[in-house]
Amino acid sequence: MVPHPKDDEYLNAAIPKRIKMFESIQAEQKTQRLSLSPDPIKVTLPDGTVKDAAKWQTTPFDVAKEISKNLANNALIARVNGVLWDMARPLEQDCELRIYKFEDDEGRDTFWHSSAHILGQSLEMGYGCMLCIGPCTTRGEGFYYDGFYGDLGLNDDHCKQIEAGALKAAGEKQPFERIEVTRDQALEMFSDNEFKVEIINDLPADKTITVYRCGPLVDLCRGPHIPNTSFVKAIACLKASSAYWRGNKARAILQRVYGISYPDQKSLKEYLLKLEEAKKYDHRILKVKQERFFRHESSPGSRFFLPHVARVYNKLMDFIRSQYRVRGYEEVISPNVFNMDLWVQSGHAANYKENMFILEIEKQEFGLKPMNCPGPCLVFKHRARGALSGLTRVRRFRQDDAHIFCRESQIKDEVREALKFIDYVYEIFGFTYDLKLSTRPENSLGETATWEKAESALKEALDEFGKPWQLNEGDGAFYGPKIDINVSDSLSRKFQCATLQLDFQLPNFFKLEYLAEDEAKIERPVVMIHRAILGSVERMFAILLMHYMGKWPFWLSPCQAIVCPVSKKSQAYAEKVKDEIYSKGFHVDADLTDRKIGKKVREAQLAQYNYILVVGEQEAETGQVSVRIRDKADLTTMSIEGLLERFSEDAKISFETFVKFPLKLP
Repeated sequence: MVPHPKDDEYLNAAIPKRIKMFESIQAEQKTQRLSLSPDPIKVTLPDGTVKDAAKWQTTPFDVAKEISKNLANNALIARVNGVLWDMARPLEQDCELRIYKFEDDEGRDTFWHSSAHILGQSLEMGYGCMLCIGPCTTRGEGFYYDGFYGDLGLNDDHCKQIEAGALKAAGEKQPFERIEVTRDQALEMFSDNEFKVEIINDLPADKTITVYRCGPLVDLCRGPHIPNTSFVKAIACLKASSAYWRGNKARAILQRVYGISYPDQKSLKEYLLKLEEAKKYDHRILKVKQERFFRHESSPGSRFFLPHVARVYNKLMDFIRSQYRVRGYEEVISPNVFNMDLWVQSGHAANYKENMFILEIEKQEFGLKPMNCPGPCLVFKHRARGALSGLTRVRRFRQDDAHIFCRESQIKDEVREALKFIDYVYEIFGFTYDLKLSTRPENSLGETATWEKAESALKEALDEFGKPWQLNEGDGAFYGPKIDINVSDSLSRKFQCATLQLDFQLPNFFKLEYLAEDEAKIERPVVMIHRAILGSVERMFAILLMHYMGKWPFWLSPCQAIVCPVSKKSQAYAEKVKDEIYSKGFHVDADLTDRKIGKKVREAQLAQYNYILVVGEQEAETGQVSVRIRDKADLTTMSIEGLLERFSEDAKISFETFVKFPLKLP
C-alpha cells in the first residue's frame, strides 16, 4: 500500500449530504410515479413481436425476463424508441425496445462507463479527491476517471490499491440508481466540488439533469448504466497520468486513472496479454528501432518522414492511385488557402474558425483549409455538368478523400460501390472491420423526408453489400447520415479510417447544378458523398506499422532486401548486386560497415528486411547470393537473375494482382 494523504474533511462533508439529498429526491419521485396511472402500452421487439406492458411500471428488465432467463441475466442496457435506457427504468409510452449485452457495442460501452463509476468510487473514498469526469474511452477499450488530488500525483504504484477498492465495490452488488434533479438541486448537491459546479453551470437551460448512485458514490451523470456493480467480475487499473481540466494547460492539473473491466476473469487476462504484446509493436517504439520518423519543435504536431517511411508512403499512394484509375475516379488538386468568405459559405467557419490558421493578405482574411470539401464543390461548379454519367468524383490525395456528387436515385449504387472499394483495400491489408449506420441526430438540418429516403438508400446498399452491420441511431452528422467503418488490426485494436458520409447541405450552400438528361432543365444534386479509405495517410502508416508488427509484406516493405558482404574482399561485389537490384525498382540497401557478418545479419533481422543477401568471395566468383528470408534460418543460394524473378513474383502476388479489379466502368 502506497502512503498518501486523504481529505477526510471533504469526504465527511460531501458524501453524507449527497446521499441524504439523493434518497430524499428519489423517495419523492417514486411516490409521484406510483400515483400515475399504469395504462396499458405496447412494446415492439426487433423481430416484430409485440409485448403488453404497463406504463410507469414495466421495465426493460421485466420484458427481458419474459423473453428468457439467459437474456435477463446478461442484459446490460436497453434502447427505448432510439434512446439508451436503464434496465430498471420504467417505460413511459408505447415503444420499440432493444436489449443489449456485453457483446454489443452499446452494452460494452455502458459496461465500461459504469466501471468508470466503480473506479471513481474507489478513488473518491480512498483518496478524498474531487471527481471530474469519467467516460469510457473513445477507442472503445476501457475507461478513465479524472480527479483533482491537490498536490498528490498518482503513478502506477497506486494501481493495486485503486484496484482493491474497485473490486470491493463490484463485489457488493451495488445497484445503479437514477434520479432527475433541478439545476438548483444539482448545484446544492455538488457544492463541495467546483468542477461539477462548473459542468452544471455550463449545461443548457432546458437540459434534463440526472444523477446516479452506486453505493457511497453519488455522481452527476447522464447515464445510462448497467443494473448493478456485480456484473463487473474483473477489473484492472492500467495506468495513472496527469491531465488538464478541460484540456486547458492554464487550468487545474488533474490525475487521470485508466482502467479496463470484463464480465469474466478470462477476458481480462486475454486483454492484458494482448496489451503487453501491443506495447512491443507500438509505432512509437518501432519507429525508434527501425528509424522511421521523428518530430521537431520547429513544427509541433508534425512528423518528418525518413527515407524508409517515404517508401511506404509513396507505395500506398501508388496503390490507391492505381485503384482510383481502375474505378473511374479523376484526380484534382485544389488550393490550400481560401478567402474566409468561402469558409463562411460552406459553414466551416462557424464550426472550426477558432482552430483554423488565419492569414491576412491585402486586408482580407484567408484560412488554411481544415477540410477539403469546399474545393471539390468549386471544381464541380466551374463548368456545366451533364447527367450522362450522373456523377463527378473528385479527390485530394494526402487525405485520401473523394467527393461524389449524385442524384437521390444514385445514392444506393454509389455507396455500394464505395463499400466494395473499402472492402477490397482492407482485405489486402488484412484488416477486419465492422459497419454502423448512423442516422439522423437531434441537431440535423434539412427535411425529414429527405433524411428518411437517404437512410433507406444506405440500408439497401448495406444489405446488398452482404456484410453484417449495426444501426447506430441518432449519431449521424448534422448534414446527413453516414456509415462508420471501424477496422481491427492483428491485435484486435479498433481504429476508424474509412468513412462514408452523405451531405445534403454543401451542394445547396454552393448552389451546385447540372443539366437534366434532356439538357433542357437545370437540376441540383441531392447529395454529396464524402468518402475516405486510407483517411490520413500518416495515421494509416502508424496503424499498418503496428498491424504488421514492423514486418511489412514485400510489396509495401521499405526494407525489401539488404546485401551483407562477408568481408572487404566481397564489398565490390555487394555493391554490384545492390545496384542491379535497385535498377529493377526494388528497395535495397547494403551494409558496408566493418562489422562481422553475424552482427550484420542480426541488425538486418531487427530491421525486418524481407530478404538478407549474404555475399562472400565464393558468391562473387559464381555470380550468386546466399539468401536468408525473414523469419527463416535456412540459407538458399540463388543466381541474381533467379533472385530478381523471385522478387518480381512476390511483388506480383502481393500487389499487382490486387490492382486487377474486374469493374465495369461507366
